[in-house]
Formats: sequence, structure tokens, C-alpha cells
Amino acid sequence: MYNDFILVGPAADPAGARGRDIVAALRAVAAKQAPFVSRGDRSGTHAAELRLWQIVGVDPASGRGSWYREIGQGMGPALNTAAASDAYVLSDRGTWLSFRNRRDLRILTEGDNRLFNQYGVMLVNPARHPHVKVTEGQAFIDWLVSKAGQDAIAAYKIDGEQLFFPNASDPNS
Repeated sequence: MYNDFILVGPAADPAGARGRDIVAALRAVAAKQAPFVSRGDRSGTHAAELRLWQIVGVDPASGRGSWYREIGQGMGPALNTAAASDAYVLSDRGTWLSFRNRRDLRILTEGDNRLFNQYGVMLVNPARHPHVKVTEGQAFIDWLVSKAGQDAIAAYKIDGEQLFFPNASDPNS
């Protein structure tokens, strides 16, 4: 399945980040030194954010300044911090849709192909981790990629908006 990342920020958009081009949006945030909250937690979202900053030509480790704040926490706390400080933040759409403390935050940048967020599933190697429940894990994987699993993914919505989009091929069909 997949969803996408979005750039969320203050409704007034003081950096001028609104649009479909994530590189232009982040370049505008950096140029204005507008407050930006990073998860800073080595998650997939954090890795995606760092890849985007690299494309922009900003090194968050050395050239960020006081406008860039790493919090070392998950997406919920990052969104809460951004909401409390009128900051920009990169979020996955699924978390954003379920997030209720939006205050003045809005989706400002979306639709750029560089914001594609693929999810995958794999069985943990039981030779390296003997406690793994191989049969149950494989049953879950088989269901997830089946028509029933893919239909369940497509049907999962919050406030009428689909969070994830199925794109697995069932190896048993």
C-alpha cells in the first residue's frame, strides 16, 4: 500500500510554501528561516525529509539555524509541536487525517511525485530471531496481499478520506 507525504504549516503561510513543488516549498521555508519541526527520530518520515532537504541543498545537521527544530519523537508529537509553534512539518497524510489538534495548520504542499510514500511488509528472519511466530506472520502477510486484505486497506477511511491505497499483487492469484 502507499500514501503520501504532505507539507503542513500555518494557514497564513509566511514562507510562501503553498503549491505542488515540495523542493520549492522547502527552499522557501529555509530562505525565510520559518520555523520547521523535524521528527528527528530516524523514522521513514525523517529519512524522507532528510532526502528532500538534500535535494534543496540544505544540510539540517550543519546549516539549519534556530528555525529548524528536531524533536526526536514521532509524528503525533511533531504535529503537536508544529501546531503550538506555528511551524511547518512534513507529515504522512494518514497521520494528518487522524490528527485532531490542528489549530491553525493546513496542508500547504501536496501532489509532488517526490512525496510518494510506499509501505511494505516482510517476515522477520526466524533464523536470526527464533521467537518469531512464522506461521502467524506469514498468514498475516498472505492476507494483507490478498484481495480481502487489499479491499480492507482501500476501505479504511477517516472522515470519508482514504488513508492508504492498495498496490500489492497477490502471489496466489
